[in-house]
Amino acid sequence: MANNIQAIRGMHDVLPEQAPLWQYAEHIIRDVLGAYGYSEIRLPIVEKTELFKRSIGEVTDIVEKEMYTFEDRNGDSLTLRPEGTAGCLRACLEHGLLHNQVHRLWYYGPMYRHERPQKGRYRQFFQLGVEAYGMAGPDIDVELILMIDRLWKKLGIRDKVRLQLNSLGTIAERALYRETLVSYFQGHLDQLDEDSLRRLATNPLRILDTKNPAMKEVVANAPELMAYLGDDSRNHFNMLTATLDDLGISYELNSRLVRGLDYYGKTVFEWVTDELGAQGTVCAGGRYDSLIEQLGGKANHAVGFAMGMERLLALVEMLDTVPVARPVDVYMIRVGEKAEKEGLRFAETIREEIPGLKLQVNCGGGSFKSQFKKADKIGAEYAIILGDDEVSRGEVGIKSLRHEQEQQTLSQPQAIAFFKEHLQSR
Repeated sequence: MANNIQAIRGMHDVLPEQAPLWQYAEHIIRDVLGAYGYSEIRLPIVEKTELFKRSIGEVTDIVEKEMYTFEDRNGDSLTLRPEGTAGCLRACLEHGLLHNQVHRLWYYGPMYRHERPQKGRYRQFFQLGVEAYGMAGPDIDVELILMIDRLWKKLGIRDKVRLQLNSLGTIAERALYRETLVSYFQGHLDQLDEDSLRRLATNPLRILDTKNPAMKEVVANAPELMAYLGDDSRNHFNMLTATLDDLGISYELNSRLVRGLDYYGKTVFEWVTDELGAQGTVCAGGRYDSLIEQLGGKANHAVGFAMGMERLLALVEMLDTVPVARPVDVYMIRVGEKAEKEGLRFAETIREEIPGLKLQVNCGGGSFKSQFKKADKIGAEYAIILGDDEVSRGEVGIKSLRHEQEQQTLSQPQAIAFFKEHLQSR
């Protein structure tokens, strides 16, 4: 007998009992995004590999180690998207959405990175991405932070996360800082791990983001980028923090926050938590004005963020207060040839009369007793009982499965009225 085929390591199923938590969070996310005037854009999962090499950077961990890349039958190099910003920007450039226009967009779906699977880190993971184009000032940076803050409050996890901020300045400012940083680390080569030695020649700012505790001291003593910022970058950041202060949004300044993608400049931020062990970043983003030109567009302004759903849901699940919707409100029990036919017709009438009611009809036969067991197991609140006798009288039985109440016999119109009164308002 053949062995059962298992899911690919790091690519997990969301089972029916887990789906309500996802639906709950997704519903709140959509409401919050709508409240700020953001529109949904739906993007392909597969893009040309060159898109990610040009946007993320060829010497980043994502491009060097983590992308799922393959050749299709035409010999083109394609990649399962490891993040969404590049694809969103590609779509906007391709369809002419950035010419003298302002856009606030969001997307949602699976991303793919070949990493070591662990709690909160998967090879297929779901991500919410939000992007805003055409706005230069720090006010749009603030709006994104306010929107995330509102989302935390709606989900009930505001006290479990904290905001960290930094500025990466411009490309020219980072180039000057890079020289100083490389010089500093070259004087401490004996304290650098293998990854950091490699990054010293390719992407030295990423050394500041190391998670190696043995390098904590050498990183803490490194020169800070903030000292190399020009007036424009400094003013942008000062206006951002001053506005957050006025609005009562608390934050921490983190001079070592650099983000893992090459395209960021000026504002960068992360929302982090201490509740999930090593996987502490729940949401991260910042400005990436230079990326539009890197992908062939005219100079423009862009800022956005990404949020990993698995980590977000792990936080929400800790509350144990998520209102889980009952999968089925009413279960229809049918016994008898006439009842089998009439039940399907009457079920359609109920669905027409009471939109949103969750009604499941027993299929596959079975005795009254076995069907009642199914109704109870599935969690239905009420059972509709329909036998051939009830059909001949135009009646149904109504039985509460969650409360001590006598079974009622009602006409079909009365049964519809009963469910409208007891269940429609939910």
